[in-house]
Amino acid sequence: MSGDAVALARRMLAGDRRALARLITIVDDGDPAVASVMREIHPKTGRAHVIGITGPPGAGKSTLVWALAAEYRRRGREVGVIAVDPTSPFSGGAVLGDRVRMPADAPAGVYFRSMASRGQLGGTSRSVRGVVHLLDAAGKDIVLIETVGAGQSDVAVRTLAHTTVVVSVPGLGDDIQMLKAGILEIADVYVVNKADREGAERTAAQLLAMIDMGRESARSAGHTGDEGWTPPVVRTVALKAQHIDALADALDAHRAYLVQSGRWEALVRAQSAAELQEALLVRLEQRLAGAAVSAERERLIEAIASRKTDAFQAADALLERIQSGHGA
Repeated sequence: MSGDAVALARRMLAGDRRALARLITIVDDGDPAVASVMREIHPKTGRAHVIGITGPPGAGKSTLVWALAAEYRRRGREVGVIAVDPTSPFSGGAVLGDRVRMPADAPAGVYFRSMASRGQLGGTSRSVRGVVHLLDAAGKDIVLIETVGAGQSDVAVRTLAHTTVVVSVPGLGDDIQMLKAGILEIADVYVVNKADREGAERTAAQLLAMIDMGRESARSAGHTGDEGWTPPVVRTVALKAQHIDALADALDAHRAYLVQSGRWEALVRAQSAAELQEALLVRLEQRLAGAAVSAERERLIEAIASRKTDAFQAADALLERIQSGHGA
């Protein structure tokens, strides 16, 4: 399979859209050939601007994503969209499928893929990073990631995206305060969607006040943080495609700021560290699945349950077995 996957990767790099679709399936399924694919495409990655879109359910994220994709297409950009959906407890697939999430009037030329979160608390799936790399290598200028939208846990997108957008809507009221210590604090750009509703100005004012208070608190604590960028609050009506151009301008301005300030490189390095950590965990899981290690693992589970050892001692024993080569 590894050789076939590498051939697919080369076809994708040559512009084969079907090869891209098959490679995304390979990555999403966690196929062992993923490592060979990533090795093949890695030199062609690192060019796309990855934008994470998160926020509470009902904020209109899907409509906003498609309106933004259409705006970027008008600007001549190649766009990929990843919609991370809740996982079905029965099939393990995405509860909301491609045909549900993709509007009938979806902009031409946008590559879309719906993926299951597979129960991960961060609102994204582990395989999303690999799919981002595929879309990047395939020549997408913009990659939009829409998260599950589960509330404060939707912060893992920060380790995937260069720019994080948090979407809110009028009428949340006290929810703004509840979310303040969660997803609202990860935003590079804030969006008040459905801004034609009553209370939009109040919601925007709450967000602006929260930004000011957060900066003042950081200064008082001696943490200057990143004062070179002030997150803007953009009011949109995604259903009517209103003010989407202003949102795209804000996102482009954030990318320009990251590049000019040198923070782009720092962000890429931090994301590379997270990716290495994930790869190490994958390799460890693969080693733990080996027959010899698996048998030893079951024995140690029984030992922990019978109080003959503890979990840390058992973990050390498993690692020693792997390092000695007996688990290969």
